[in-house]
Amino acid sequence: MKNKILKPASALIIACAMVTQAIASETAVLINNVHVFDGKSSKRAEKTVNVLIVDHVIQSISAAALPVPENASLTLIDGEGRTLMPGLIDAHWHMMLVGQSLTDAMTSEVGYTNLRAAQVAEATLMRGFTSVRDMGGPVRGLRRAIEEGQYPGPRIFPSGAMISQTGGHGDFRLPHEIPRAPNDPLSHTEQTRTAAIADGSNEVLRRVREQLMLGATQVKLMAGGGVTSVYDPLDATQYTPEEIRTAVVAAENWGTYVTVHAYTSHAVKMSIEAGVKAIEHGQLVDEDTVKLMAAKGIWWSLQPFLDNEIANKQKGPSRVKQLMVAAGTDRAYALARKHNVKVAFGTDILFSGDNGEVQNARLASLERWYSPGEVLQIATGNNGALLALTGERNPYKKPLGVIEEGALADLLLVEGDPTADLALIKDPAKNFVVIIKNGQIYKNLLNP
Repeated sequence: MKNKILKPASALIIACAMVTQAIASETAVLINNVHVFDGKSSKRAEKTVNVLIVDHVIQSISAAALPVPENASLTLIDGEGRTLMPGLIDAHWHMMLVGQSLTDAMTSEVGYTNLRAAQVAEATLMRGFTSVRDMGGPVRGLRRAIEEGQYPGPRIFPSGAMISQTGGHGDFRLPHEIPRAPNDPLSHTEQTRTAAIADGSNEVLRRVREQLMLGATQVKLMAGGGVTSVYDPLDATQYTPEEIRTAVVAAENWGTYVTVHAYTSHAVKMSIEAGVKAIEHGQLVDEDTVKLMAAKGIWWSLQPFLDNEIANKQKGPSRVKQLMVAAGTDRAYALARKHNVKVAFGTDILFSGDNGEVQNARLASLERWYSPGEVLQIATGNNGALLALTGERNPYKKPLGVIEEGALADLLLVEGDPTADLALIKDPAKNFVVIIKNGQIYKNLLNP
């Protein structure tokens, strides 16, 4: 059949119909009478305002009544003086590794891993965390399902596989798998793309490029010893400056950055000199290292690792290392404040066997060092700025972690004022009465 040529009038009618359909397909959410905590300061606004969301973006914020676009599908929410704040962000999360034990992570089938991770993802969103910076694991498939709307969950900024040297913090092989001959198959955690073992600059270059090929928004290297890993002491420095610099150049060529797992001054200084932009952990660094971080504008992704009731208690040698880190946590936060380092918040919950239920409590534990408003500003505006460090690899392009016109509509409506009473965030089921991600309402206790 030959293609028909539309007459001008017919083409105009179809074009008008398409425009009408596009206008009608807009969704709008109008939230009236709320005190806004914008993620950029440590206090919520005294005066109430109205906030209009159109599709996935905050379009208007005003004390005056806001008009809604004609033909938009409108949801109206009366905030009744509650607090509207940005969705929480966890800057050090492991979506694929939270719900499993360490043994499961080393042995379980990918199908089981994904099903457990999907449960974790939904629970994470329902706790008010609308974005996470995933610091290692095969999260690509789950992220796709969330982005397509197939399953509820937070935005995920994936790192892909954690890149580790032999015997480093990401080497989960068993002793009988050593040494590995050139023709030996990859270990289970490598096959599932949980970790990638790379020795020498050429191997590091290949593994970094592989993560970027598979959609990593940032790259994570293991530059020092870890608590849960079997072979490496906590004080071990991992990788050479040349290997780390190779990773940095490869990431920069893709418009993004490298962050490193490290606890000690030597590992952190070496990594900074090699060009990394962020440090994960760092509880054992000295003051000179913190001064260097401040001078270089390095992001410090700190976790409130304390030996308390919400710690994931380890056993044996790992318990000894865990207590060493806990002992350094108070000093790390004090030095970060003293030298005005850019601090991010993350929980780094691993192998908990549940859905990460202590996530909110770990955030609330920052009140040990900060005011409630400062805590929330770190977990929203600060973390949003860290996410934006991904530059050209940022898939969203608009601001996150803040309430401002033009920002993405990831929002929580909170019963009460969490900038005055941080304990409110520890019970999200009760106190987060509305949860919105990307302009879509995932929870609404006001209009069930």
